[in-house]
Amino acid sequence: MLDPELLKIMCCPETHQPIALAEAALIEKLNRQIAAGQLQNRAGQPVKEPIDGGLVREDKRFLYPIRQNIPVMLIDEAIPL
Repeated sequence: MLDPELLKIMCCPETHQPIALAEAALIEKLNRQIAAGQLQNRAGQPVKEPIDGGLVREDKRFLYPIRQNIPVMLIDEAIPL
């Protein structure tokens, strides 16, 4: 689980918008799409590994995946919502 204090200071690396933890229902939906081979990241590459969680940008356009409690804050790895 991410430290709440760390979450307060983190932001989107592209727009610097605040980010928030994704709801469990969204993570389940995305993992179903990953399992079905239907999800691509922002770079257009298929997302092959399930995600443990995610950080959603304030405008709700992108989710940065969390894998093994580590947020992947790379713009190309973001998942379009």
